Amino acid sequence: MDTPVVNLTELLRRALTAQVELGLGEMVITPKAVRKTAEQKESETISTKKQAAPGDLFTTLEKPVAEPEYSSLEEHRAAICNCRLCPLGDTRTTFVYGVGNPNADILFVGEAPGRDEDLQGEPFVGRAGKLLDKILAAMELSRNEVYIANILKCRPPNNRDPLPDEMEKCFPYLREQVRLIRPKMICALGRIAGQALLKTSTPLGRLRGQWHEYEGIPTIVTYHPAALLRFPTYKKGTWEDMQTLLERLKQSR
Repeated sequence: MDTPVVNLTELLRRALTAQVELGLGEMVITPKAVRKTAEQKESETISTKKQAAPGDLFTTLEKPVAEPEYSSLEEHRAAICNCRLCPLGDTRTTFVYGVGNPNADILFVGEAPGRDEDLQGEPFVGRAGKLLDKILAAMELSRNEVYIANILKCRPPNNRDPLPDEMEKCFPYLREQVRLIRPKMICALGRIAGQALLKTSTPLGRLRGQWHEYEGIPTIVTYHPAALLRFPTYKKGTWEDMQTLLERLKQSR
């Protein structure tokens, strides 16, 4: 009789963890959980790779990094496609620069390439990418009219979250893409992309529903398409974000 209770507890734990990762509300911690967290704190901070705190990570992205300016996306891509500034350069299959209209009004930014993107050399071509294409179609747009890029240009092993050092090394590449494209609007897809662009550790749930700015460019943050595959109920919120984006774009023209 004890087994179902254990299984239910584990399912609830996973669901709550997923919600916190997505920034979708608050988690209530019981005194027992607090004691457990305190007991595990020391062991959890020891790992094979040192992880910076969110505040530390996004502070490092604020530091200016010297990089030459390029005259086109093609020139920029050719200059950086053999990058080995971080270990991902040695594990990638393909450098994933970006795709779309170099004069796009809207720039979509994700966090990093996945397996399909690593194989094909184009961002958002897997299951999440197909869903993004459907979202664009509903907006009466295509990936040839917008531009799509990622914070990282190389796939992290096993699709893990980007590490602070990887993001610090790669972020200047995205900054130059933004300068070359000069989009009217930026849409950050997911928590990591939104936090990196806005240099904040604010949860996704609080980043959504309002306008921000990245270097003077109006920026909106919404769910990553991969999150919608796991939590279809968030599609409604994503569509509301896209309507907000389109309305602002319409007003800017």
